[in-house]
Amino acid sequence: MYHDIYQLKQQGFKIRGIARKLGISRTTVYKYLAKSPEEMAVWMASTRTRIKRLDPYEMVIQTWLSEHPDLSSAQVQDWLKEKYPNLSVGEATVRNYVRDLRDKYDLPKKVEKRQYQAVEELPPGQQAQVDFGQTHQKVKRGGTQKLWFLTMVLSHSRYKYVEWLDRPFTTKDVIRSHERAFRFFEGRPQEMVYDQDALLVVNENMGDIIYTAEFQAYIQERGFQVRLCRKADPESKGKVENVVGFVKKNFARGRCFSTIEQWNEQCTKWLSRTGNGNIHHTIKKRPAEVFALEKQHLQPVTKKDLDFTNSASIARSVRKDNTIMYKGNRYSLPYGTYEQGKQIYLEVIADQQLILKGTPDGEVIAKHDISSQKGKLIQSSKHTRDRSSHIATFMETAASLFKNKKQAAVFLDEVYHRHQRYMRDQLMAITKLVQTYPEEAEEALRICVTKALFSAAEFRDVVNHLNHASKKKEMPSHSPLYKSLHDKEPEAMKATAAKAEVSDYLNILQGGDLK
Repeated sequence: MYHDIYQLKQQGFKIRGIARKLGISRTTVYKYLAKSPEEMAVWMASTRTRIKRLDPYEMVIQTWLSEHPDLSSAQVQDWLKEKYPNLSVGEATVRNYVRDLRDKYDLPKKVEKRQYQAVEELPPGQQAQVDFGQTHQKVKRGGTQKLWFLTMVLSHSRYKYVEWLDRPFTTKDVIRSHERAFRFFEGRPQEMVYDQDALLVVNENMGDIIYTAEFQAYIQERGFQVRLCRKADPESKGKVENVVGFVKKNFARGRCFSTIEQWNEQCTKWLSRTGNGNIHHTIKKRPAEVFALEKQHLQPVTKKDLDFTNSASIARSVRKDNTIMYKGNRYSLPYGTYEQGKQIYLEVIADQQLILKGTPDGEVIAKHDISSQKGKLIQSSKHTRDRSSHIATFMETAASLFKNKKQAAVFLDEVYHRHQRYMRDQLMAITKLVQTYPEEAEEALRICVTKALFSAAEFRDVVNHLNHASKKKEMPSHSPLYKSLHDKEPEAMKATAAKAEVSDYLNILQGGDLK
């Protein structure tokens, strides 16, 4: 790498160009260019002899790699954390150390590889495979546009059909795309192969398949057989998987999006020119040429207006917060709808309104306008728990504790408007005060209404003030401590004070001058 960096520098490449060409960071380029060849040699020698942080755990890691040849460096890091909780080491450090140990002890990583077997080519007209894809395209005015496409390929001739939308597909869109594809092929095959997509399949249990209502009706209408791939097994329909990648890399890559109509027109021309016009690497023939013979074996399809009675195109499981997910948003259901495993059927009206039903032909449970945003909760006020009736009853009960119930109702109504979220706590505090200090509470009610003090805290302060003031009043005169002597000792009122003579005072002062 050191010599490569210097050679590119001498060729006139800039730092950014060197980093991009070698797939390294600009910091690394600067670091290497700052070293002379002698300094680089010394540094490389030091990296070979220096002590590594994981050297004390070398034998432990080597044992793990020997016993489990398919062990990844991420698992090694997790096991180290489990066995040595105080060890703190980064992912890159573990990854590099494991790589060096595999080289040192000749412990190559063994990965179980799936074994494949070639299958004979299917006869003409027997099968078509269907799959979906997504791309992000640049827009001329700036930014990107996300696009969705459906592709169908005839397994014998590899003849392809592609249809694009600027929004996610619904079951109705899939059915319409099938009809256009059959008209494009001038017939239909006997068998169709699909993934277990939610647009088509509600549930699958060991071969027992429940399709969405609309797709089930469509299958019965057209009469073709359906074969579903196993979950997480896209390679079982490899022909159409290759087509998805072919469409993304050969047609979509590098194109600018303007309108969906123009985009589909460009894709149709591409199919004629390249997708179906070039020689296929497996069959070594042009799909268009092979299709000319295969279409004679397709089942004829008459154009029909398929008007299905089942309008529930998508099935969704009810979440425990009484919502369903649709296009990245949560849509509410009435409170109490949730039951474990309960299914709700969705009908999309003109991509603007979402209809929710309990059964495909059942009554409408909820209606919502479809949001174009993502991650939103679209909730109807009718679907929340009704707490207002409980609060209203509580307010009536609290007002009945006052003598002036009309004034109490006015007071509590104002408290509700100002503290609606905490009204239950407000009512509990007010009720307790009225029951503890009924007299003070009546006066406090009058004061609070007069001075516009509408909260439980202010009501409490007024009650406490009135209660404290009443305790400071003087005790009444009939208290035993203040009974007059007249009430208890009538003779004592007639007593007179003793009078001393002047001579007595002169003797005390010893003849002193009184002036």
